[in-house]
Amino acid sequence: MAQPSKKLEIFRNPYPRRDYDIEMDCPEFTCLCPKTGQPDFATIRICYVPDEFCVELKSLKLYLWSYRNEGAFHEAVTNSILDDLVKATKPRHMSVEADFFVRGGIHTVISVNYSKSRKKKS
Repeated sequence: MAQPSKKLEIFRNPYPRRDYDIEMDCPEFTCLCPKTGQPDFATIRICYVPDEFCVELKSLKLYLWSYRNEGAFHEAVTNSILDDLVKATKPRHMSVEADFFVRGGIHTVISVNYSKSRKKKS
């Protein structure tokens, strides 16, 4: 039986010479409010332009699932997801958007971005 895991698996990009977008919507994300312990629900949207590697989807599902019992502020969890995905895949560009359900009358959306610096050829 599959268990939550922080391990993100990768595979070689089949078209590393081409820029193309990979977009994923993950509408079942949950974590816990670090103040109250109540669950927070969000849709996580990931968009990236791969370089040499892509993230394997089952490992991504188990990775996101690993947050289910963790207390985390929205800003921290969104930045952590981006950092971990960038570390694993080393993309050309990546964005992560966490669209949290309304809590206490406030709807929160956190967006973070990463772009690989490209060296200019002389």
